[in-house]
Amino acid sequence: MQLDQPLSEAEFNTLDKFLLSDRTPEDTMTMDTLHGFLTAIAIGPETIMPAEWLPHVWGEDGNAAPKWKNSKEEENIVNLIMRFMNEVLVTFEVAPKEFEPLFCEAEHNGETLVDGEAWTWGFWEGMELRPDSWNPIWESDLAPLMRPIYLLGADEIEEAELKEVDSPILGHKLALDIEANLPAIHKFWVPLRKTAVETVRRDEPKVGRNDDCPCGSGKKYKKCCGADAAE
Repeated sequence: MQLDQPLSEAEFNTLDKFLLSDRTPEDTMTMDTLHGFLTAIAIGPETIMPAEWLPHVWGEDGNAAPKWKNSKEEENIVNLIMRFMNEVLVTFEVAPKEFEPLFCEAEHNGETLVDGEAWTWGFWEGMELRPDSWNPIWESDLAPLMRPIYLLGADEIEEAELKEVDSPILGHKLALDIEANLPAIHKFWVPLRKTAVETVRRDEPKVGRNDDCPCGSGKKYKKCCGADAAE
């Protein structure tokens, strides 16, 4: 199955059912939390490889794993998660303003409201993989756009801020603000985004420790510039 194919409804349900099954660790992400988690990784300040973020799907500490039936099941589920991630990446690449967070819906006094808490918890977990790298946006003019994410997603907020999230209607408004703000947050990081591995080009052959130092001193490299480098 190619990564560029979006999940079908049946595949979405397969992944959803597996994440909720008793064969996954207790802290495994649900689909909405996973979607938020993948979104933060997709649009954030650094490229993070799947080998690092995938274990966190099964629990915050990244040390747990499902009880796979066999290697084929593991391959299939991981493939579905990777395609789920690719949907996020492709949407932000081609039509960021059309991105829709996977928010839940709930009835409140006869009105349908969106509940973005679980999605935002996942987004916050994604940011926590590189907390320091996110500092530039918190310190920029776009910081107000991050506030709804903080209010709904942070582990703790100030007591005085609880009044901003203490009703389904306020949560609904914050979730809509997050959806509206995501394209600008994505745009902020595009020119600043770092790749996972930066390759350093070496124009000259590597000098061995026992070779003559290239500075021309007549000493061995380890006794000359190599000693300075070690210090």
